[in-house]
Amino acid sequence: MRVVLQRVKSASVSVHGNVSGAIGAGLLVFAAIHDNDSSQDIEYIADKIINMRIFADDNGRFDRSLREVDGSLLVVSQFTLYADTRRGRRPSFTGSAPSVIARPLFSDFISKLESFNIIVETGKFGEMMEIQLVNDGPVTIIVDSNDRHMPRHY
Repeated sequence: MRVVLQRVKSASVSVHGNVSGAIGAGLLVFAAIHDNDSSQDIEYIADKIINMRIFADDNGRFDRSLREVDGSLLVVSQFTLYADTRRGRRPSFTGSAPSVIARPLFSDFISKLESFNIIVETGKFGEMMEIQLVNDGPVTIIVDSNDRHMPRHY
């Protein structure tokens, strides 16, 4: 599973001109399911999102989590995060899970996030969406569940 986290002052998602989710301060999460993902990947990513210290403390240091700042989540499915651009000029998306696999895992992901008693808003899985956001920082972080198996590089 791969997510792009953007710290926002506000964000909203619209489908067919209708707002389907909106938040104030918190994180906009673009999420993609890989064809090898399982519930372990969902657990790992959800824990990272909720507990990653990317909000400023009183000294301006990244030392507070989403939970500690009482932030909200806007989660948008985005299979294009698994674009393979190594060959040619048209990206390949073969690493993204097909909808029949991705949809239930994405739903499980949302349920897991909601279990932390955080406000979670979403777009509509598989639909064309319009996203509006006001970045805070900006702070943008990529988290990939596959990376937890790799050695740390400095």
